[in-house]
Amino acid sequence: MPTTDDLEEYRRKRDFAKSAEPKGGVSGGEHRGAQLSFVVQIHDATTTHFDFRLEVDGVLKSWAVPKGPSGDPHDKRLAMPTEDHPLEYADFEGTIAEGEYGAGTVILWDEGTYRSTSADREGKEIPFAEALERGHASFQLRGHKLHGGYALTRIRQGTEREAWLLVKKDDTRGSRHRTPDPARARSVRTRRTLRQVAAEADADADSRQ
Repeated sequence: MPTTDDLEEYRRKRDFAKSAEPKGGVSGGEHRGAQLSFVVQIHDATTTHFDFRLEVDGVLKSWAVPKGPSGDPHDKRLAMPTEDHPLEYADFEGTIAEGEYGAGTVILWDEGTYRSTSADREGKEIPFAEALERGHASFQLRGHKLHGGYALTRIRQGTEREAWLLVKKDDTRGSRHRTPDPARARSVRTRRTLRQVAAEADADADSRQ
């Protein structure tokens, strides 16, 4: 279970009086269902990127993936770890106010459930959090857009900024379909684009003045 410090960095970076992002409970939130959840959000911040998040021990473990997850097993996508997010963040879609950490527009590009397939050399199952700690975690995604086996592998740690690779496994769900242009991508829930979400936020702000 998460500790009271799991979301400390997340909260320290945000002013919730100004940001519409969820604050999250002390424990990181309640488990969202019988299966573990994942979400991929497109974040049009200083640089547009994809945020890949997996539910682990009551929080969303998160990586910024500049080019986004790919369904092509030949693609190796750089994934930079970020702070843990509350489970409630899996529902967040909107605009983070200018001047706030991560200012910009967020849409939910994909969501679904996952199951761990991490195992040691003898084939014994490894708890997912332990697999991440060791630096290699395998899992099966069941989303609207992402399906099948994936792996996260740490390629750099220590004094330099930690870095991972997110790779699609070469299984029956592999394809040549790569991540779409973020500017044209649509929310899995609302079918809105980044531009449409930003425009609606601007219209709401104008109506309150």
